[in-house]
Amino acid sequence: MERLSTHGLPRLSWIDTLYSNFNYNTDGYEGDGAEDRKSQDGSETMPFIDESPTMSPQLCVRPDGEAVSPTPPEGLLAGGDVEKGLEMKKLVLSGFLASEEIYINQLEALLLPMRPLKAAATTSKPMLTMEQIDNIFYKIQDIYEIHKEFYDALFPNIQQWDDKVTVGHLFQKLASQLGVYKAFVDNYKMALETLEKCSQPTSQFQKISENVKVKGPKDSKDCTTTVTMEALLYKPIDRVTRSTLVLHDLLKHTPKEHPDFALLQDALRISQNFLSSINEEIDPRRTAVTTPKGEARQLVKDGFLVEVSEGSRKLRHVFLFTDLLLCAKMKKTSVGRNQQYECKWYIPLADLMFQTLDDSDSCPHVQTLPEHEIEEMKIKISVIKSEIQKEKKAQKGQSRNVDRLRKKMNEQESCLLLHSPTIPFRIHSKHGKSYLFLLSSDYERSEWRESIQKLQKKDLQSCVLSTLELQVLTSSCFKLRTVHNIPVTSNKDDEESPGLYGFLHVIVRSATGFKESANLYCTLEVDSFGYFVSKAKTRVFRDTTEPQWNEEFEIELEGSQCLRILCYEKCYDKSKLNKDDNEIVDKIMGKGQVQLDPQTVQSKNWHVDVIEMNGIKVEFSMKFTSRDLSLKRTPSKKQSGVFGVKISVVTKRERSKVPYIVRQCIEEVEKRGIDEVGIYRISGVATDIQALKAAFDTNTKDILVMLSDMDINAIAGTLKLYFRELPEPLLTDRLYPAFMEGIALSDPAAKENCMMHLLRSLPDPNLITFLTLLEHLKRVAEKEPVNKMSLHNLATVFGPTLLRPSESETSKPHITMASDIWSHDVMAQVQVLLYYLQHPPISFAELKRNTLYFSTDV
Repeated sequence: MERLSTHGLPRLSWIDTLYSNFNYNTDGYEGDGAEDRKSQDGSETMPFIDESPTMSPQLCVRPDGEAVSPTPPEGLLAGGDVEKGLEMKKLVLSGFLASEEIYINQLEALLLPMRPLKAAATTSKPMLTMEQIDNIFYKIQDIYEIHKEFYDALFPNIQQWDDKVTVGHLFQKLASQLGVYKAFVDNYKMALETLEKCSQPTSQFQKISENVKVKGPKDSKDCTTTVTMEALLYKPIDRVTRSTLVLHDLLKHTPKEHPDFALLQDALRISQNFLSSINEEIDPRRTAVTTPKGEARQLVKDGFLVEVSEGSRKLRHVFLFTDLLLCAKMKKTSVGRNQQYECKWYIPLADLMFQTLDDSDSCPHVQTLPEHEIEEMKIKISVIKSEIQKEKKAQKGQSRNVDRLRKKMNEQESCLLLHSPTIPFRIHSKHGKSYLFLLSSDYERSEWRESIQKLQKKDLQSCVLSTLELQVLTSSCFKLRTVHNIPVTSNKDDEESPGLYGFLHVIVRSATGFKESANLYCTLEVDSFGYFVSKAKTRVFRDTTEPQWNEEFEIELEGSQCLRILCYEKCYDKSKLNKDDNEIVDKIMGKGQVQLDPQTVQSKNWHVDVIEMNGIKVEFSMKFTSRDLSLKRTPSKKQSGVFGVKISVVTKRERSKVPYIVRQCIEEVEKRGIDEVGIYRISGVATDIQALKAAFDTNTKDILVMLSDMDINAIAGTLKLYFRELPEPLLTDRLYPAFMEGIALSDPAAKENCMMHLLRSLPDPNLITFLTLLEHLKRVAEKEPVNKMSLHNLATVFGPTLLRPSESETSKPHITMASDIWSHDVMAQVQVLLYYLQHPPISFAELKRNTLYFSTDV
């Protein structure tokens, strides 16, 4: 249908040219009208222009920014300006009439196979059942008759045009029959599912459904085009979202005193109300424009990613279309105007490549925030969240205050989202350009890579977009996007779940579906403040197709709503190391995620589930313990053990200064775990931790052998569990309020005096154990370049364990919510431990020597 120039660009039709000369724009309704005038699949255009995709004689813009001139279109009308007003209204109607003819031909093409299929359904060998036929072609006959009647009535009015011609009543009648479209939209999903189901077993019907002949317009040289039935079934969906637009244009060019004006207004009102009622049911992945091959360019995936540009981080909205990847940023618009995107760059998928193993380009230096600033942002967000809840409960009616807090929270969340991702995702263009994104999870990187590679398996052609095409495509992004907001909590409705705070217990049981034996393991991720964090990792199950891990993990949740499981094949060949993959060099075999529904997860019983991923099934179980329950300390009834027993009792019994369990765990971690990535952050297997706990409690003779054989994360987890299960925290209930006040002091000298005095006030066993742990954590942090555990990371892990409010404090009304407990106390708890970790070495003897100079009152 398209007439191509020597540069492969569609020629302008006479209507296109007139619109171009009129400097046509569509201000006043949603989006950029140019997007809505684009063709669905090359055989149809928007309601008010002919079958050629809209093109202007403008420059084409390559992805690298170079401009090339297309061949000038033939047949341009001379004469320049054409009268506006009612003459423009005629042109709008002429274009709409032309597109109506194409639409009717498409509906007619759908009806042609329907009739013989219905006839065959009554025979002994039907191709489809009558029910299947009714599902696929539901309401097509009715829609065809409505538009045929409309076309036949509108046509003579355009042929015999004058200023007094009225057409408003025709559009009013057309709008009043939109109920038929509602029925079609309701059935649309069923129609597609039936079409797909019927095409699989019946090759004859598949051939029919993939080769539907559509007649061209009467004055077209091309008689027919071949279109799929699926594409034709989309036409009514596409049409109903676009027919409203022509009413805007007709009203714009109709004088208020004209008889048509009131009728067109009424038709527009009916159409808009109808669109609002079905807006959510319409497929959001509407077509933007056509590809060079004349196929529908559709949105496949989009999302917010952090791009590294000129050494700094930029938040981008990235759109993956069927033939290209487009990177855009949101433009700042004046109040009341729709948001718009500005294209930063695009790469045709035919030209896109990923990082190769022998790529010698080094990653550019990327600005990173210190870990403690990242953690401080989290705490600030939680504090603001609590303040918002307080304001609402107070019912002061001061919405300005809430709005101010929300704005403040949005700024913090956006900043956190910008600076938290660290996993690189690099893509290249064949023309030499490279782009680097930073993602928070290997899950996202795998998703983007897989989506692009799947599209690249098709026969793709490179393309160069004209400035107008690029503008139209970028404008369409606003309507096409499926991800509307950056993933921060301030974008969520108040009714939405705030997420879970506490501990999620997960048992990764087994997996099936592997075709070949491999060395397999799983990792667990949960979301935290808008991005995902890796929390646990199973053992590698070697050389198997059916791994049986049966490993339990305890994962701390910070407002989490989603759990992800990734299954990897372990790579032991160091020559295959890909520097662009950060620490992970292993192959992802599958990935999946599950929503953490509070009602399902919070039951006392284990909830069994299965995640399906690329043909692989991973079976797991989970249950949840809220933060307020996890704060409760249950003293051990067996005084012979060590867990849940006062530290003074244990040291007296052992005749030691530091409990044996603390010394042995520290020694083992320093021996073989100090280089382990995420030591103390990554969860150990719960069953291993429980086995070690039992061994220490019963003083098993084989403890040292068990420690040497045990996974290092389980040993680290055992040490954390010991401190968490103490009847009172290591830094004591009595001193907790004083630690909170001391860390808040502004004067450095006063803070130093207070914080050292508080240490002196601790019982000797608590103090010596604390100082031992302190020096150990400092030695772990010295290996931060390798283990990725900074002083602040370690303070975040241990602070809330060593320093917690007593149960009498947590029962106070102002901090009954689990999220409130987190926000009010954790930042201070972390800061206390961080203060001591950053302090020069503290000697027990020196502290005690200075005791005489200070009061012992706290």
